[in-house]
Formats: sequence, C-alpha cells, structure tokens
Amino acid sequence: MPIINTEDSFLQQIGSSESFPFNFAELEAAAREQIPAAGFGYIRSGAGGEGTLRNNRASFEKLSIVPRFLNDLSVANTSIELFGRKYLHPFLLAPVGMLKLAHEEGEKAAARAAALHHVPFIQSTVSSFSIEEVASAAPDSPKWFQLYWSNNENISYSMVDRAEKAGYEAIVLTVDTFMLGWREEDMRNQFSPLKEGYGKANYVTDPAFLSSLPSTDDDTIIKGILTNIFHPSLNWKHIAELKKRTKLPLLLKGILHPEDAKLAIEAGIDGLIVSNHGGRQMDGLTSSIDALPGIAKAVNGTIPILLDSGIRRGSDVVKALALGADAVLLGRPYVYGLSIGGQRGVEKVLSNFIQETSVSLALSGAADPRAARNITLVRN
Repeated sequence: MPIINTEDSFLQQIGSSESFPFNFAELEAAAREQIPAAGFGYIRSGAGGEGTLRNNRASFEKLSIVPRFLNDLSVANTSIELFGRKYLHPFLLAPVGMLKLAHEEGEKAAARAAALHHVPFIQSTVSSFSIEEVASAAPDSPKWFQLYWSNNENISYSMVDRAEKAGYEAIVLTVDTFMLGWREEDMRNQFSPLKEGYGKANYVTDPAFLSSLPSTDDDTIIKGILTNIFHPSLNWKHIAELKKRTKLPLLLKGILHPEDAKLAIEAGIDGLIVSNHGGRQMDGLTSSIDALPGIAKAVNGTIPILLDSGIRRGSDVVKALALGADAVLLGRPYVYGLSIGGQRGVEKVLSNFIQETSVSLALSGAADPRAARNITLVRN
C-alpha cells in the first residue's frame, strides 16, 4: 500500500466539491452545532479544571520532528502487526461509550465506517448497542472489546465470553475508571448519560447481569449498572483471573507508570495502552505522550504498546511511534465526525486521517511505522 499519493492526499481534496471539516477545531465547532449542549459537554470535557486535557495537546506541540530525506519511499506502507494480525494503518478507533449521544446509529455507524477503511474498532462496555448488534453491523471487520470491570465478577466474565464468541480479536480492560472522575461540566449541566440509559445495551443483553437483579424494570437496571461499574477493589488478582478466562489477547488501558508496566508483564498481560482517559478522569495528570518513553523503556519491546489521549493529527502518530508506540488510538475526532454525518462523517474523518498520517510518515523519512522508531524528536 503506497504511503503517499499526492493526487489522493491533496489534489483530490482541492478538486472536491464536498465541504467537510479538516482539522480538529473545525470538527469540534461543527459537532457543537449538532449535539445537544449537555451531550456535547460530556464528550468534549475533561476532569476538574481540564489541565490533563490541555496537557495532552500541549505535550504533543512541544515535540518537533527532525526529518530525514532522500530515502526511497516508493514501496513504503503504513501497515502494522499486533498479536499476529496485520492491520493496514497504525491506529485504531478508541473505545468511546454511549455514542448515541452523537448520532442515532452510534457504534453501528462507527463500526461500519471503520470496516470500510480496515481500521479496528474498539467497542466500549457502556455502548448504546450490544456486542452482538455491533458484530452484526460490521461482521467481517476487526473489532476489540473494552471492558469496564464489574463488582460482580461474573458479569465481566460473561461480557468477555460474549465478545470472544462474536469474533472480537482482543480484550481491553480499562483500569483507571474504578470510580468516576470529578467532571465539572457534567455537574454544571446536571447530566449523566449512564443514568439516562445511553450505555445500557451490553447490560440489558447480558444474562449474568440480568440474573443479578431483583427485577428488570428500567430504574432497577440503571441502578444495577451504576452499582457494578465502579469497582475500587480491582487489583492484580482480578487481572490474573481474567487472563485465565479468555483466549484473546488482554491489554490494560490506563497505564502511566513504568512500575505498573513491569507488573503487567509479570502478570502475563499481552499489551498496554498508555492513556489518561483523554483527560476525563483526573485533573493534573501527566500527558500520555510524556508517559510513553518511560513505559517503552520498562517494556523494552516485550509486548505491544499503544498510545491513547490527545491524538489529533498524522504528525501526532509519527511522534508516538518515534517514542516507542506500536500504534495509537483515535477518539474524539471520529465521534465529532459521527455527529456531523453519521457513518459517512466517520468515513470522512478516517479518510483524511489516513492520508495525513501517510503524508506525515513519508515526509519524516519513514518507509513504515517501524522505521518511525528512528525518527529524531526535539523538545521546543
């Protein structure tokens, strides 16, 4: 797959009569017009004073690429390999819950768009559509399942089993949401999409969850979800047991400290996602990209590392790859595209992001994502 095609990436855009936002600021502005204020605030905002949210971007912007030229890029490609599977691009769609906030077709539309571009889609536990519905909407595309641990462990194991049976290729356990962050935007708006039922699809279709309830009326279901989704007792023993319960690769999402990365390797974890939850869980945290080098050093190539939080441009992908990531996760940009145009909106965001990533890799002097490890970065 050619890494860069001038006609595709530039002249085609110049010659197109279609009007669609290119950069993140334009996407966000357009999405603001489409999503009701409380829902938009939930998607856009960060925890507390949003310092972590700002840090994610500021840290990327402090890094500059020093390119190399006169490399033969005529046979360059953007493909990567994770857990024995080949993917065409060095990014996946991040797990984002309750996508009906952005568009009625939610995860189904996003999964179909990802399938069209051969991009893996990571489905959230708190989806607006169930594992089985999303699998049916995009049956032949790569999908991973993100798990929020439940206080009732049998619910966690049940959902993992369902994902495995539905053909999902990996399990992503998020470890930084054992309690809800201090989210002032949602408090100002008096809005909880979980309480509104936007994220209940996987629960109301789960036999272990339903059997744990005294009744199945709406109020009882929502109370059951809220009771189960916060789990301060989660620890390494749970991780070890979950590892035994699935044949799929198991990744931990939310790792920021090198010592946790080392413990994960000792526990037999298959991969790590360096992430601060897009700045949504705690104010004042290190940015994910600043945490990445320490994690990469601790892991030393033994398992794949993915980078989440703050990815907005193709040059961000290059910087993450240069600092040791094997791939990145794209979140808010595709959600904004979903709000603007449903499936077609996500397709357009992905098409632009693929082209910009390809151009950025090539102009940095990298023939493929692995070669990006040799790219020099300097801090401004």
